[in-house]
Amino acid sequence: MENTSERRREQRLRYHWPVWFAEDFAGLLSQGQMVDVCSGGAAFTCYAEKGCPYPGQNITTRFSVPYYRANESFDISDFVRSGQVCRVEHIHSGLRRVAIKFFDPLPFKPGELANSQSNEEEVLEPAMA
Repeated sequence: MENTSERRREQRLRYHWPVWFAEDFAGLLSQGQMVDVCSGGAAFTCYAEKGCPYPGQNITTRFSVPYYRANESFDISDFVRSGQVCRVEHIHSGLRRVAIKFFDPLPFKPGELANSQSNEEEVLEPAMA
């Protein structure tokens, strides 16, 4: 059966690196763990405690994204992006999953670069003994 509820316009890059966030970057930063990112937004997990974002809140995030190259290597690109919290899901009593839509998109599509033809060729190469 085909899933017709998929609304994503762009493939996400799934990875688990640190993300820092705050309503006001001049104050105390909270740390979370990135779940996925695309050019227009991201999802991350954080502890359900003071400082956990809420829907509709504007926050600023700081994170790094692997930027894959055609020669099977990657660089790390660092970003600071502000945006609005779209959704907060309760994973369990101590953990939340936060989705944010960036006000200013990333300059590339991380999920599409990660799954580019160069990575597909790597998977298809025979193993050398």
